[in-house]
Formats: sequence, C-alpha cells, structure tokens
Amino acid sequence: MSNVICSCLLGHNTEVRLRLSQMLHSEMESIYGQLPEGDVELLCEVEMQGCRRDFFINNTATLLSIGQQVIIESDGGYDFGVVYSTGQIARKKFQLKGFDKNGHECAPVLRIADEQDNQAIIALKERQPDIRTICLNKIKKHELDLKLVDVELRIDQQKLSVYYTSSHRVDFRALVRDLAGEFKARIQMVQITTREEARRAHSFGPCGCLLCCSSWLQKIHANPFADKSPYTEVAGNESHAFNITGICNRPKCCLSYSKTEKNCRNTSSSFSPSSSFSSLPAVGSKVNTPEGTAVVEHVDAQKKLVSLRYQKNDQIRRLPLDKFNAMFVKK
Repeated sequence: MSNVICSCLLGHNTEVRLRLSQMLHSEMESIYGQLPEGDVELLCEVEMQGCRRDFFINNTATLLSIGQQVIIESDGGYDFGVVYSTGQIARKKFQLKGFDKNGHECAPVLRIADEQDNQAIIALKERQPDIRTICLNKIKKHELDLKLVDVELRIDQQKLSVYYTSSHRVDFRALVRDLAGEFKARIQMVQITTREEARRAHSFGPCGCLLCCSSWLQKIHANPFADKSPYTEVAGNESHAFNITGICNRPKCCLSYSKTEKNCRNTSSSFSPSSSFSSLPAVGSKVNTPEGTAVVEHVDAQKKLVSLRYQKNDQIRRLPLDKFNAMFVKK
C-alpha cells in the first residue's frame, strides 16, 4: 500500500461522504417523520481529520447544515471539523452506537468557522507536507522500525498525533522528545492496524470505486466473516476463485454484505461447501422428462436452482435443486 499523503478532511474525497449524507438527510422526513414543533435537535455528528467522527452538542444557537466547517472542543483545546449529520439522523446514529445508554458525554461545537478560522485551516493544509517530512526525517534519525502513516496537527497547534504501523513494539520515547521540541506541542503516538491505514489512504479498490472504509462505511469490520455463512459459488460444476483480500491484506469489508438469506446458517446441511459439488448436476448433461429430453442449461448453487432447456422447443424451465435431485438423481 502506498504511503498516505493527506488526511481525509485535507483532500477531496470527503465530498463523496458529504454527498451521501446530504442524500440521506433529504429523505429524513419520509424515514422518521417531522420533528414536533418547538423540538430543536442540538446533537450533531462532526467528521474530523482522518475520517474520525464523533458527536457534539451544538452551542452556536444556529442550525448547522451538512458540509459546514465548525470549530469544536477537543481534549482541552479546539480543532476543526465538517458537519456530517444532524437532527434525527444524528440522534439515530447516537442510539445505534449505544452512546445513549452508557452516558457518553458530548463536547460542544464552539462556533461556526469564520474567515480567520478558514485562513488557519488553509495554513494547516499547506504545512501538512512539511510536517510529514519532518516526522519522516526524525524517524530515520532515531532508526526506528515503523512505518509512518499519517500526521494530524490540531488547529490550535497544541497537539500533534502521529499514526504509524509496526509489526512489533517500538521504543519511541526519544522520538517523542525530539518532536515535542520541534513543534512545541504535545505528541501522541498512535499505532493503527492495516485496515485503518487503508482507510486513510483514499485508494481505489479492485472494483474501481473508492474504498468503502474511506467513503461511506461507518465502522471498519474487524472480521467480515464473523456473521457470514459459508457458501460456494459454482457455475458449470466448476469453482470460480474470486479475490477476497483488500489492499489492507485483510478480508474485504464488503463481504459482510454478500449474504442473500437472513437465516443462511440454518440451511440444509446437504448444501454445505463440503457436499455441494456432489449434489449439483453438470451443465450440459441430459435428462429424460415426461415432456421430452432436456439439457441442464445453468446451475445457480447459491439459490439452489437448476435451469433445464428442452430440445424440442428451446423452452427454459427452472427447478429447485431438491426437486431436481428427487426426480432425476438415482439414490
């Protein structure tokens, strides 16, 4: 995977996520209905650097809109972000994540970014490549075996977060002291996984689209196969290999959405991957039916359907696999 050159909010890919959020908000009334009169929703979701999102309380006395830049309270200081969701959608996300049950405290939105704040954000964008170069040189100086992924300097310049990957434990105390003297800020070293590295890379997947984790996915899946039932994709009694590994060298997150049946774990054991090949007819094989001779045209292993084409009139008939085996397979 190539090195990350910028954080999400410092590039153009954030426009993709904001556009998706705007489309969702346009359908909000049809999904959740109208808010009662006088009920003003103060909770909002803000996206910060590195695709990080958190919930904040709107203390600006102004209704926020999607894509608006705001200044938020952050760890004893302040930072900037972009409004990602508001109103009932933000409240629903807050509840789905369980924050309403565990007493999650939300920091406030201090103000809407003004012209002075916008100039500071632009200056931070311009400094980003230099900050990264300095960090790389410091890592080489101390001969540390780690890969620098991303750097985030808070807009108040009081905290610098350094994101890295490493296969083993690294003693970076000397590096932290060196960086603190260079930037006159508190240094936070954050070790991340290859999935998080891919999220920050803004790369394109084998499908040709922007990575789901960088564009719209709310949460990175630790194990996409955890709730996925085993299945075999078969056509013509041959197994078609497909790429299941993303650029993070982990199973693709989108595999979690490939299930076609909710209760697929309770399907018949006769269609398990170990026995599926033995119960499937070969494409091209002929069977004798009361209507005449038919040829197996296609086998859909996932839906358990067999398509027969009759030779005398070229008609296609689809049969469930169980019925086909009961009619034509000798026991």
